[in-house]
Amino acid sequence: MKSIEQIAAELQGYDPQALSASAVNEFLARLVRPVTDTQILPLFEALDRVLAQEVISPVSVPPHDNSAMDGYAFAGAQLRPHEALTLQCVGTALAGKAWQGVVAPGQCLRIMTGAIMPTGLDTVVPQELAKVSDQQITVPANLLQRGDNRRLQGEDVQQGQPALKLGTRLSPAALGLAASLGIPSVTVWRRLKVAYFSTGDEILSLGEPPREGAVYDSNRFTVFGLLKRLGVEVLDYGVVGDDPAQLEATFAKAARQADAIITSGGVSVGEADHTKTMMKKLGDVAFWRIAMRPGRPMAVGRIGHSILFGLPGNPVAVMVTFLAFVRPALLQMMGCRAEPTPWLRARSLEALRKKPGRTEYQRGIVSSAADGTLQVRTTGNQGSGVLSSMVQGNGLIVLHHQQGNVAVGDEVDVMMFEGVI
Repeated sequence: MKSIEQIAAELQGYDPQALSASAVNEFLARLVRPVTDTQILPLFEALDRVLAQEVISPVSVPPHDNSAMDGYAFAGAQLRPHEALTLQCVGTALAGKAWQGVVAPGQCLRIMTGAIMPTGLDTVVPQELAKVSDQQITVPANLLQRGDNRRLQGEDVQQGQPALKLGTRLSPAALGLAASLGIPSVTVWRRLKVAYFSTGDEILSLGEPPREGAVYDSNRFTVFGLLKRLGVEVLDYGVVGDDPAQLEATFAKAARQADAIITSGGVSVGEADHTKTMMKKLGDVAFWRIAMRPGRPMAVGRIGHSILFGLPGNPVAVMVTFLAFVRPALLQMMGCRAEPTPWLRARSLEALRKKPGRTEYQRGIVSSAADGTLQVRTTGNQGSGVLSSMVQGNGLIVLHHQQGNVAVGDEVDVMMFEGVI
């Protein structure tokens, strides 16, 4: 296990007082390690869990060639360019039961969606497009090509091939795919345990009476929601005041119980240094000033076997640093396959001032323009304490490290919130 100093030495241009956003993610990717314990869970309990073992398909899906729709099945070799085809219907094939019989040239079979295609038949004309008179079926000229509207055996998944890869986070679609293979349970990594608490004497818990200079603890609830959306087990330690003994006891407890520890507050220059002092005393910790806005101060490291993320205290800065840095690191710890963040490109409806040399995350509202393209505007006031902007917005406009001013109509990257917050 490499120390913070050893990891820092591996990064080109590492500067803890002016660290780029990309360097933060590179550092964290080297710091964290995935969990190693596994569980076998029934599908109904496996949503959002991460596969610890490939799912190899025991069957082909579909298991037979079958019809993609209700219609009439026939041998497509009989089709001729610019000529209608008239066929005699000789029976009906239903889903879930193989049709017994022979379909000769010049004949067809009424067939339902999902029904097995009888031997020799490879094309289906949809019932709404066929001309029917008694038992005579006419396929209009130039309507179909041979093989149309037929699902091939194994075209979804082939028997013996991987259906779901190691590290896949099990979405509703993934659960459905596993079920379609007849697989009742899957092997997943154990659920990640993440401890969280807010720090500072100025922080009020809900239910406490207001007092001058104090604020209610919003960070605890936003981080709780972000962690629950991620699917981890959350250990909530509440609010810890600026008391060295209490801080030491809470950090020690969290390090014993959790894979990761998240705090907010107490890592900025000029704040009461009890939190930073305790982090240094108990673990191997680095304190950064990140070239970003909002969110500049951050602490990372280890306390015991737990990874520490010390986030800034301002509500928006907490959420932005979580989304930009903590979430990708936790996904790696959960055993998820590394995948790039799916950002959108949208035209800016505003001119945005930006100096190269830092990454900015502005709260934005993405919408569709009249021509169907995506456009984005800011929510207005971008102060790091304006938590309402995170409710109004549906994504973060990401202005990259070397990027300059943005003119009206320029395209920008947007990190969308849907499914995350």
